[in-house]
Amino acid sequence: MTNKRFLKKSSAILLFLLCYNIGIYAKGKDYLVTAFGAVADGKTLNTTAIQKAIDAAYKNKGGRVVFSKGKFLSGSIVLKDNVELFFEEEAILLGSINPNDYPKYEGIRALVLAYNSKNIAITGKGIIDGQGRELALAVDSLHHFGIKIDPNYNYRRMRPADGRGKLVSFVKCDSIKMTDITLKNSSGWVQCFEQSKNIIVDRIKVNSRAYWNNDGIDINGCENVSVTNCDVNAADDGICLKSDSPGLQNSNIYIANCTVRSSASAVKFGTGSYGSFKNVTIDNIQVYDTFRSAIAIESVDGAEIENIKVSNITAVNTGNAILIRLGHRNGEKPGYIKNVSIKNVKAQIPFGRPDIDYDLRGPEVDYFHNPFPASIAGIPGYSIENVVLENIEITYPGRASKGMAYLPLSRLKDVLENEKGYPEFTMFGELPSFGFYVRHVKGIEMKNIKVTHEKEDFRPAFVFDDVKGLKMEKIDVPSDKTNQIIFKDVLSSNLDAEALKRKSEPAQNTYVLPAR
Repeated sequence: MTNKRFLKKSSAILLFLLCYNIGIYAKGKDYLVTAFGAVADGKTLNTTAIQKAIDAAYKNKGGRVVFSKGKFLSGSIVLKDNVELFFEEEAILLGSINPNDYPKYEGIRALVLAYNSKNIAITGKGIIDGQGRELALAVDSLHHFGIKIDPNYNYRRMRPADGRGKLVSFVKCDSIKMTDITLKNSSGWVQCFEQSKNIIVDRIKVNSRAYWNNDGIDINGCENVSVTNCDVNAADDGICLKSDSPGLQNSNIYIANCTVRSSASAVKFGTGSYGSFKNVTIDNIQVYDTFRSAIAIESVDGAEIENIKVSNITAVNTGNAILIRLGHRNGEKPGYIKNVSIKNVKAQIPFGRPDIDYDLRGPEVDYFHNPFPASIAGIPGYSIENVVLENIEITYPGRASKGMAYLPLSRLKDVLENEKGYPEFTMFGELPSFGFYVRHVKGIEMKNIKVTHEKEDFRPAFVFDDVKGLKMEKIDVPSDKTNQIIFKDVLSSNLDAEALKRKSEPAQNTYVLPAR
């Protein structure tokens, strides 16, 4: 399927979902939470009153549960069929900081949750504030005082694994709409859609840097999903597609016109990658002050990833532009990544860490290193297939030092495979190129690619190792030296001789192929 055809299909899906949801939520009457006893003083616990309003709307075949101006303190509430939570401007749903106010419901722990529900929505100009740091520290204290021991407690990051919960969690639901709302200060993932379908997330704002694992938007085994016009500032992955267990299928996902700031990766596939990710379009994403990758596409647990279209990405002060990784961390055998198109990307990579202003920053790399290039890497015997990179411009800081784990071109075989490693652009250790590192790939086309460095870098711009079917056209690299493009075990179907002229040179254990 061509990119044009797939975009057309995605637009049709979005239009259908919008019309469908408008039809559903035009029905039903309003149920004011204050009419059921809720008090907007920020102190009174309103869990029971809010749930009564939801239940009343549900029993009457649907309606809007309305939060007026004020602060409504609550523990977990369960959203049900045909019910919309509507927040007037300056209305705030405030999460309780008492861990006992968040019992699990069908295995879900969250402030707002739903299980096996249809036609549900959260809309309006208000705020859902989880008070996540205070809640997480309360959960943490229960562990340390021996009141509620967490057997999976993370002592490296000093954080509990269980008990924190999410801000919004919808599981096995159909027809979900979230628009205009502001979500902030979750104790865990901000919002998670799992095994659900027909989802619209539009014009929402996420500002959640309260604690660890504050993913902005998680899509886990879902189909027919549209995420548009969102502003995400999260202390973990910004917009993340997951497949946390075998059999979870992600398909027909459209993500566009979003701004992302993250202390991890901006838009990411994984890390949980057991099922599949198919037919995903990502367009017009602005990324800034992000610690890891602007775009990370990862299959390390057996996932099948195919038909991915990424375009119009601008990344400023971001640790890495592009990571495509096929590994084998879990599962009987590796999955696959194929048919990936990435076009119109402009990225600026800093020398220092780009998330320095976060109070909860991403984990430091535990060794000295030079700036890392964009990486596309499979593993021996399992190649990434059919990748198109076009109109890519990446500015690197340079300043690489041979005193920092120097890896000469004569030792390309010593670059770590790290088949079972956590997928990250730092996972290979020191890399021998500053612009792109490509290994174990079958079928890759690179057209109109420009890489520059602000200061000198002793490494070449490109290194290709075990690559078949390489096409290169209009490649622009610095002219400060001649060996900017290095090939080792490369079979080419086409190389633009003029583009590579005076820019490629053999190194030990490498060779340059002539154009065909």
